Amino acid sequence: MPLLFTHTAYKSYPQSFYDKGRWDKMLQWLSTLSSADFSDVDLEGVVDVDDWLERLWAAGHAVIATSGTSGKVSFLNHTMADRARKTRHFKYTSGWPRTRSDGDHVMFWMGPSFGRTSAVEAFHTNAEIWARPGEVHALSDEPLLISEVSRAAAFRTKMANGTATPHEIAEMESADAAKSARMRADLDSFTDALLKHRDQPIFVSGLWAQHMVILQRAHEQGVGDGEFHPESIVSAGGGVKGVTLPADYKEQVARFWGDVVRNSTYGMTELSQALPLCDAGRYHAAPGLIVLPLDENGERILGPDDAVEGLLEARFAFLDLGVEGRWGGIITGDKVTIDLADRCPCGRPGKTLLDNITRFARAGQDDHIGCAGTIDAYIRGAVGE
Repeated sequence: MPLLFTHTAYKSYPQSFYDKGRWDKMLQWLSTLSSADFSDVDLEGVVDVDDWLERLWAAGHAVIATSGTSGKVSFLNHTMADRARKTRHFKYTSGWPRTRSDGDHVMFWMGPSFGRTSAVEAFHTNAEIWARPGEVHALSDEPLLISEVSRAAAFRTKMANGTATPHEIAEMESADAAKSARMRADLDSFTDALLKHRDQPIFVSGLWAQHMVILQRAHEQGVGDGEFHPESIVSAGGGVKGVTLPADYKEQVARFWGDVVRNSTYGMTELSQALPLCDAGRYHAAPGLIVLPLDENGERILGPDDAVEGLLEARFAFLDLGVEGRWGGIITGDKVTIDLADRCPCGRPGKTLLDNITRFARAGQDDHIGCAGTIDAYIRGAVGE
């Protein structure tokens, strides 16, 4: 689809710009994917990518980075108005359809409280709409630095191709061990504070592995399953790569929290209007989000004739009308199943996405999208690589 960007477009900058600290060139690249004028950004003395991002924010450009754990980092520009619209969207969809944000929960966020990433942005958004004033608890106040994430990704690449030196390996192992010890100590203190508030409505969000650590520490202290306030909001997901968990970890976590509100949405950094999950296990799109089901190569919009018994298997693409800082049309790497019926089994109108979303590309593979090369070539030409 010529009118849609691929999800890879937001990390299409030449790696040499990033590696050599050419922040002027990085800004020029970002301008090809943004509606903003970046002439007001002061680049004097920028030392690294985190400093570059802070300069952008200081000039009023809310640029969000992805984690980049699989390689290159993506950068997406938002206006401050975009951020306000995103917060408003989450205010009315987070917890839907069982509850609505009330600003009266004790918040426990199993992640860092600062950093220019989508995860930290979610922390601040949820704190604004769910948290009782003065009752926000983050796992760590250490900033999530993109420069550190990039160094870790580069090291993994060296390990994979056999170029990491023994000294580099020893340094990384030492740093990882020290960080793991700090995080475990933080999680223990965090868990103790959480358990003290279990008779109150709390908001909890974290990775599956972190939920399992909380469960185990709670059981060690004699806290049983299902002892939490029924108006508590609990969200769990991700974080299982390279971690050994029991086969029934999801069931164990569900029993531990008991009859609470499960907060579940389908979204990504590129999407400002996440799709909440209804009681029938279907994802619903907001009115300002136009879902565009594409074929595997991302070249053709699929319709009813491509469906099998009313179900359409497609590559998920969308036009997000909630952003103005950049173009909201994106082709993703996600494989989805769309129910074309005019009404969801939950009774609400509209087409829905089934809760069986996967990726087209397997881990370590490149995802081929037909128009990706054309867009990347245009952007590279514009910045004069």
